[in-house]
Amino acid sequence: MNLLVLCPHFSPDLAPTGEVMTQIAENLVARGHRLHVVTSLPWYVHHAIEAGWEGQLVRHQDTDWGRITRVHPFPTDKTNIPARALGFAGFTGMSGLAALVSRSRPDAVLAMSPPLTLGVAGWMVAKAHRVPFVFNIQDVFPDVAVELGAITDPRVIAVASWLERETYLRADAVTVLSDDLRDNVAAKIRGRRGAAGDTAKVRVIPNFIDTDWIRPGERENTYRAEHGLSGKTVVMYAGNVGFSQSLDLVLAAAEHHAHDPDVVFVINGGGSARPGLERAAAGLTNVRFVDMAPKDRLPEVAAAADIHVVPLKAGLARSSVPSKLYTILAAGRPVVASVDPGTEVARTVESAGAGVTVAPDDPEAFTKAIGRLIQNPSEARSMGEAGRRFVERWASPAAVAEAYESLFDELRR
Repeated sequence: MNLLVLCPHFSPDLAPTGEVMTQIAENLVARGHRLHVVTSLPWYVHHAIEAGWEGQLVRHQDTDWGRITRVHPFPTDKTNIPARALGFAGFTGMSGLAALVSRSRPDAVLAMSPPLTLGVAGWMVAKAHRVPFVFNIQDVFPDVAVELGAITDPRVIAVASWLERETYLRADAVTVLSDDLRDNVAAKIRGRRGAAGDTAKVRVIPNFIDTDWIRPGERENTYRAEHGLSGKTVVMYAGNVGFSQSLDLVLAAAEHHAHDPDVVFVINGGGSARPGLERAAAGLTNVRFVDMAPKDRLPEVAAAADIHVVPLKAGLARSSVPSKLYTILAAGRPVVASVDPGTEVARTVESAGAGVTVAPDDPEAFTKAIGRLIQNPSEARSMGEAGRRFVERWASPAAVAEAYESLFDELRR
């Protein structure tokens, strides 16, 4: 098949969704398919076009398996919602045009959200070529933005919700990462009169982790030596330092352990919330901020922690499943997850026996959970080993690519 893929990030961009789509693409290629990937110029790490990629609005790269077209993402400050909306519109418009003039007619179109608007571009291109359109949902929008308070205007929420629902209805299939997200999307489709039958189009195809690449490694490694962590008990948050994460919980736990010289809290990554978080942590000598490492050092970063944390603000675990969770499990490290009870993240951690879950935005419970694992290292190790066993049974990149191939074949009949 000739497949057209529209996604916000793709290798070498370091966004988690970029890694997901890159591995799906690589495994589809391994199965004999040709691809045209339309994505952005790399910009995720610093919210600015990376050095060496500036100077052009559109770049093409021809490969043995097809073509990568990169367009300008018009990066803006995440806190400036009107500017960000315009940036999404510009990126979506350019992506749609680039996809329409693809060298070869696609047999199917796959678009990833967020941004939600990329689904509109994907649907229009699929309609123009009269081929199936599959809409992949990583985070449910506008739910996440509403939960965060990033969008408060009822008119904007109404328009975004309408666009979300209409895109779901027009897609031939909508793929989501978990049963929670399937129920969320299906409820919105069901809410449209006469559309109840369309809920069958919502399919669960989970994200994955490459367990051959991310493996339990030595904790005393080069990353620890570089950042003065040798011999310490390291509690780590690794990922985007944004407004979806309750990283104030990490500071609360660090303050509680401020007089323990053997415990260090590491926040590894960058994002819009980091400057404010650094100011809040100014008096805490046991907190280290580390810039995001290159992709090839991810196994080392994951192995350097004794305990990993996944702190999501209340409500967000119902609309999002952070891919970092599976990296933590694959690395064989225990996790403390501050998430809504009963959600995919909570169920995964609990069913795997891979760590401790607490209610979101509860600093006392979060601090107690971390203290429990610090004081009981053998229990923490057992949880890490259980997480590794669990994730080894998880879907591989090849299995996920096969699931998409089967879906495309089904829709083309």
